[in-house]
Amino acid sequence: MAYKKTWAENPDQLNKDELRKLDRDGLDILNDIEYYAANGFDSIPKEDWPTFKWAGLYLQRPKEDGYFMMRVNIPSGIITNDQIEALASIGRDYGRGVIDITTRQAIQFHWLEIEQLPDIFNRLEKVGLSSVGACGDIPRTIVGNPLAGIDPDELMDTREIVEDVFQFFQRNPDFSNLPRKFKTSISSNIHNAGHDMINCLAFTPAVKEIDGEEIIGFHVKVGGGLSAKPYLAEEIDAFVRPERVKDVAIAVATIFRDFGYRQKRHRARLKFLVADWGAEAFLQKLIEYTGELPSKGIDKTEDWNGGYFYGVHPQKQEGLSYVGFNVPVGRMDSAEWFELARIARKYGSGEVRTCNSQNLIIPGVPNNKTDEMLNEHLFERITTEPDNFMAYSVSCTGIEYCNLAVVETKERMRRVAEYLDNEISLDVPVRLHMVGCPNSCGQRQIADIGFQGMKMRTKDKQMIDAFELHVGGTLEKGVAQFNKKLKGKIDAEILPEVVKELLIHFDEQKEDSETFFAYVERTGLTALQEKLDAVLASRQEQGA
Repeated sequence: MAYKKTWAENPDQLNKDELRKLDRDGLDILNDIEYYAANGFDSIPKEDWPTFKWAGLYLQRPKEDGYFMMRVNIPSGIITNDQIEALASIGRDYGRGVIDITTRQAIQFHWLEIEQLPDIFNRLEKVGLSSVGACGDIPRTIVGNPLAGIDPDELMDTREIVEDVFQFFQRNPDFSNLPRKFKTSISSNIHNAGHDMINCLAFTPAVKEIDGEEIIGFHVKVGGGLSAKPYLAEEIDAFVRPERVKDVAIAVATIFRDFGYRQKRHRARLKFLVADWGAEAFLQKLIEYTGELPSKGIDKTEDWNGGYFYGVHPQKQEGLSYVGFNVPVGRMDSAEWFELARIARKYGSGEVRTCNSQNLIIPGVPNNKTDEMLNEHLFERITTEPDNFMAYSVSCTGIEYCNLAVVETKERMRRVAEYLDNEISLDVPVRLHMVGCPNSCGQRQIADIGFQGMKMRTKDKQMIDAFELHVGGTLEKGVAQFNKKLKGKIDAEILPEVVKELLIHFDEQKEDSETFFAYVERTGLTALQEKLDAVLASRQEQGA
């Protein structure tokens, strides 16, 4: 290693995961997969199971069955046509057809077996894709603007910057032993397509006059993150030119590596270090690595679009449009991905872009071909005009595959949205996010209504699936905040009906065109809490 592991000098201050990483670097698992593939799942020592994360792999539930979930990095969500076909073929040949889009624009497979991994890695490598670093205590895939390079609302094209930073950290042994995951967002979209405030490190669009010239660049936020104890990122007083983004990213990752907490794993994310140090102290440490940075310029972020791009919109290239589609809770099958590849070739540039809302975009469609493209059979389900609740529903993987989840989420979120769309109509969107554990891969905290899965004991002492509701989350500029919990656990079986009653109440009480977030801000939690209490009491009286 090119750096000194100073934390190794006090092993009594390290948690068990840190001690294991000192003994064996996470990336070393890449050297063993061929052997394990040749000798079968039983040849893998249990102590090596967690290390597969560095290769982008988790064991599915139950672990002993030997099936893997794989995440494939898709920096900024940009996928070429060859890559689409490769992903579709992996899903068809090895993943039982299931292909998910994640809330970090990645692609996720299930049902993979150890014997199949060498061929899967080869297929990915041939088209320039990688699952390495998609999981583990390592820099993760970079989220960003899915419209990079075609966006009328971007200050600059960030594709080369994202690729440069991503490739620097790929398989880099200097950064393969971080205290925990390290998540980066790089976007120049003025509508905050990169979800800046929930990332460890975020670069956001800004301008600054330097020596009489207006320079386009970035502001920097550090220390965001969700999970059981969420933090919004803090902005530091610095302006970063495009050519220095990688330098700053390396410096922040280095600070995290060398000063991040390693004693208690639940306090090992960068957000805890930033919260303890403060933004100013963090900046002073940062410039020890980067040299002086100009102070902040003018923030060009205007608002937050939640990562949604539905419909046909003009690109900055004259005569071309991009088309944004809803993928219900982010789940497709391999046959649909093969169709996607064909359609993108026939009508567009060949690319597809994934969104952190678990949706997708087809770019580069000539304006005179958009109507013809939308008549393709695929777009009856994957649509530009989804029903209101389905359009804004997000879900984690849930207990179907995930060992951390305690309830089923993916199909349940789809059913809840479908039920609400059949039962009620609102004049404003309401963003619904469902998660099956506190890690919050479904980003529950930023939703209008977040569903937190858990278990609940019934009167006859049976454990059943249940949810708590959290309301009023947003990343909107100037008012960003996490949603707040309403008291009361809700039996999963009656969740759709309970949510319907709350939304009817919202519809009756809100002002014209008032958003759910604005309503919660205006009225506080009391009105919704009282309504929830009344609904649950009524259900209890009815024996539901």
